[in-house]
Amino acid sequence: MSYSIIEIHEQFGYNNPKCLEIDISEYYPILNKKTFKKEFTQKWGRKSPCYQINYNEFKENYIFEASYFVGVDWIVENKLPIYIKPKLNDNESQVNYIRMLFDAVEKLDNFNYLDHLYEIRFDKPAIEIDQAKDLLSPLLVIQYLQILKKIVQKGLKKSYYPVISDLNAKVKGKILINTTIKKNHVKNKILNNYCKYEEFGINSVENKILKKALQFCQIAMKNINGVEVQKLQELFNYIQPAFYNVKDEVEIDQLKTIKPNPLYKEYEQALKLAKLILKRYGFTISTINSTTIKTPPFWIDMSKLFELYVFAKLKEIFPLRGEVKYHFATNYQELDFIINSKDKNYQMVVDAKYKPRYNNDNVSKEDIRQVSGYARMKSVYEELEKDHEKNEVIDCLIIYSNQDSGRKDFVNDNFKFESEKNYVKFFKIGIELPIV
Repeated sequence: MSYSIIEIHEQFGYNNPKCLEIDISEYYPILNKKTFKKEFTQKWGRKSPCYQINYNEFKENYIFEASYFVGVDWIVENKLPIYIKPKLNDNESQVNYIRMLFDAVEKLDNFNYLDHLYEIRFDKPAIEIDQAKDLLSPLLVIQYLQILKKIVQKGLKKSYYPVISDLNAKVKGKILINTTIKKNHVKNKILNNYCKYEEFGINSVENKILKKALQFCQIAMKNINGVEVQKLQELFNYIQPAFYNVKDEVEIDQLKTIKPNPLYKEYEQALKLAKLILKRYGFTISTINSTTIKTPPFWIDMSKLFELYVFAKLKEIFPLRGEVKYHFATNYQELDFIINSKDKNYQMVVDAKYKPRYNNDNVSKEDIRQVSGYARMKSVYEELEKDHEKNEVIDCLIIYSNQDSGRKDFVNDNFKFESEKNYVKFFKIGIELPIV
């Protein structure tokens, strides 16, 4: 590695920029008294800052501010990278984002919810990091295995695919004259013909790509910390037999000819992930177990991951179809959740906030206004089958991360939340996140 990496944790200096605890004076010539900022593009094109670095002319130093994103990227391309890792407020524990992702994806019924969870820049130079700092590979592998599980449950897609075969004393499809002459007639194999024809089955280009990426996952699983090895192995063992009769000799360029089939919606997502996994390792399986790896710049949205994790926990206590709606879209806005459980008598607008400070502080006025505004929309009243003309007030709830809550889910304490002071029918509840 010909360069050093600036390493900080997420939320470092958030809303209160500060200097790093380490001496970075050696990087001053590279930073050159400039301001640096990286933004993450979220849904609807909205941009959020991953980090910002400003030069303080008065003190002649640099102050840093990191948001709710983790990842690796260049501050100055090919000269100085930055690595932002998950954290919790105690500065000692690290959020087990792998466990959060595993639990979240396991409960998803729509993998489109994973859109805008991360971004990867294959168009930028790769960054060399220690294997232990690799946040991207586990995320891709777990997401990929869960999507393959859905595909296997439905059955692998069958389709027509081209086959080239050297047939003896028979002809099938189209004879490849030039190949037959070069490989058979020249060698005095007069009765053999190379033929191109189509067969129907599971040995298609799509399934070959999926199997190739699955082989990479089998090795990459050994480097994933945060999820029990047995759980990953059980997931892999469930998937692998379905691909037993699928070949793995395939060129990635063949994917360009594939058209998505609306009847197999998981295939399009799985193929995208397969390509990312293969590109991530440079199509070379021997690079997976290296102590240092080269990774493309990437960012993971931890607030989005927290949303998905909360969704999984809500589904545990409200398992019936339609009881929890995620990202209810109305009036050019998206609500995190709407709970409409007649079985348990809950009707409320819910927002997930990745803000541990709400354990000791009141919910901010901005967040109260946001969620209350959602709960006053006519379309929300219609969704909950309430009459807005009767002046009914819809309950509002904010779910936030709280390591002191002792609450790992909402089932054991039956979803007990507390009232927010000075507000009517506005509540909050904390949930403990898994840690490494």
